[in-house]
Amino acid sequence: MTRAHSDIDVRPITEAELPEWLRAVNTGFLREPTVTETDLEARRTQFEQGRWLGAFDGARCVATFRSFAQEVTAVGGALVAADAVSGVTVTATHRRRGLLTRMMGQDLASAKERGDAVATLIAAEYPIYGRYGFGPATTAAEWTVDVPRTGLDRRWSGPDDGGRVDLVDAEDVRKLGPELHDRVRRATPGVVSRDDWWWQLNTGAIRLDPKWTEPFFAVYRTADGEVGGLAMYEVEDTWGEGKPLNTATVRHLIAATPAAERALWTYLCSIDWVTKVKSGQRAPDDLLPLFLPDPRAAAITASADWLWVRILDVVRALESRTYEGAGSLVLEVADRAGLAGGRFRLEASAQGVSCTPTTRSAELTLGVGELARLWLGDESVVRLAALGRVREERAGAARMADALLRTSRRPWCPDMF
Repeated sequence: MTRAHSDIDVRPITEAELPEWLRAVNTGFLREPTVTETDLEARRTQFEQGRWLGAFDGARCVATFRSFAQEVTAVGGALVAADAVSGVTVTATHRRRGLLTRMMGQDLASAKERGDAVATLIAAEYPIYGRYGFGPATTAAEWTVDVPRTGLDRRWSGPDDGGRVDLVDAEDVRKLGPELHDRVRRATPGVVSRDDWWWQLNTGAIRLDPKWTEPFFAVYRTADGEVGGLAMYEVEDTWGEGKPLNTATVRHLIAATPAAERALWTYLCSIDWVTKVKSGQRAPDDLLPLFLPDPRAAAITASADWLWVRILDVVRALESRTYEGAGSLVLEVADRAGLAGGRFRLEASAQGVSCTPTTRSAELTLGVGELARLWLGDESVVRLAALGRVREERAGAARMADALLRTSRRPWCPDMF
């Protein structure tokens, strides 16, 4: 007989319950359910009491959820406190019992109480998170570059700006990478913070994946010796008809300047035996194709929503970013969870921004998930209004909102979490 929904205990786990929680995570993600000592030791370093939730049917964990502190870059470069959601699973035997709703409700209420302005996640499946007030705020695209078609000189011997590209070791990346990433994220809306655990995991100091292979690490330095870019990539060794047909796949590439970015992409396209380069997750308006003499050599082979955002504090979220236009707008924000709804007057100019609760008549009415889609400047209010997702209460308000909210470059989140 199936146990009643009320018999399933949803609560923060203890460290002693971590092995059972990890078994449930592996089961939910269709991985081998065995938990190794290596996995357990690595996860213990991440564990934070109160932020790892589990649903227990008796002694067995049947749903999982965790969150951790994060910063996400707003338009203009402000670092905004975020509640990053990850490790969300519900075992197939216990679906449709409201377990995710209970865990999400607990976590978002705690995040609101802590003072986080937003929550973030990467959605494995599109339909799940909209009902909790999340909206897709960035898009990611992957290019595949047909190297022989690029028109680049395969005999390339280095940047022509006096800089250089060097191969380095994982230990070097752990020393050089964090400072470079900090410069990049302060200039790029949508980028999220990386802690020391991220650098250890992505350079092999921590190995959770039994199939881990160490990538190559390439660093661009300016003529003055400053680190300006970093690429982590792997190469698939494939031959056909007696010829090398290798593919270089980028795991991560960040650059502080277009010159650094150009140098790293040119380097990747100049490696002997490499005939294809896969870019990894990039912004949809990435510069990559236009670095090539023949931009058609780079074709988008994947494109999808990426970073999802949930607004927890409308005033702080809207005041944290800058605006490319000037004007005022009254927004009616609906939030079924009661965390961030209300009517707000947004006023933006070159001198600054203010967002305050108001009793004035609304000019636009929208859900908190739609506001999340607009927060980083990637979505069009006019488009959402055409779809019935935003209601215009005053003629022309949608176009005015676009003039305020949209950005000249699209936001980008390079990381999975």
